[in-house]
Amino acid sequence: MSKTIFITGASRGFGRLWAEAFLNRGDKVIATARNTQSLNDLKEKYGDAILTLQLDVNSREQSFEAVNKAKEHFGQIDVAINNAGYGLFGTIEETSEEDARQQIETNVFGLLWVTQAVLPIMRAQGHGHIIQVSSVLGITTLPNLGIYNASKFAVEGLSETLATEVKNFGINITLVEPNGFATEWAGASAKQSENIPAYDKVRAAFNEGMSDTDIFGIPEATTPAILKLVDAQTPPLRLFLGKVALPWAKQTYEQRINEWEQWNDVATAAHGK
Repeated sequence: MSKTIFITGASRGFGRLWAEAFLNRGDKVIATARNTQSLNDLKEKYGDAILTLQLDVNSREQSFEAVNKAKEHFGQIDVAINNAGYGLFGTIEETSEEDARQQIETNVFGLLWVTQAVLPIMRAQGHGHIIQVSSVLGITTLPNLGIYNASKFAVEGLSETLATEVKNFGINITLVEPNGFATEWAGASAKQSENIPAYDKVRAAFNEGMSDTDIFGIPEATTPAILKLVDAQTPPLRLFLGKVALPWAKQTYEQRINEWEQWNDVATAAHGK
């Protein structure tokens, strides 16, 4: 059966690829973007199957308006994919107040507003699936991406909590956690803080690590995984995308558990009884 899918950040990257894949197989798509002109070719090709809406997710009002227009147009929303977001590059000390606030505003609050907007519709339907595009950097971290890491850690906590709150309404939540992919995320979509020379070595080590092209997946290869996720009767709370993410997460958690166990006597004594 075809589904009606609301997706943010559909003008490029994963959002664009997934929107076209849904349309190509016969789903109805509400594709949102700050600039919908980049979606004109999809509109011409798929006609009434796609509704394009201008949306700045930073605006709670616009988010609710877009979701309500989608519901009025297609009658329901089966899946909502919060894909809008971007990367902010720079160390913690280098990050300006404006850049830090904007990163959290888009990656966390933008996702929250759309989530809040679709929940009443999905509750009334008795079903729905909200897919939050997080990152493996919501589980582990890299230097030079501190505020981005923080935004994705927030998305993880918000979404895991939400899953426990809405499971009795027939609503599923999935966190999609890609490792690096060769999209425009680190290019045209990214922002860069002003550099402080003291961090040049940190930045150089980061850039050297990013030069290993094998760690970056092919964006188009994610499409079958997303289609399978959307069709799953019991979708997972978390889904990694790429071959790098799970080994990295395992290594991170092994290090954490080892350190927690080393300090467990201190932790237990702090309980007081």
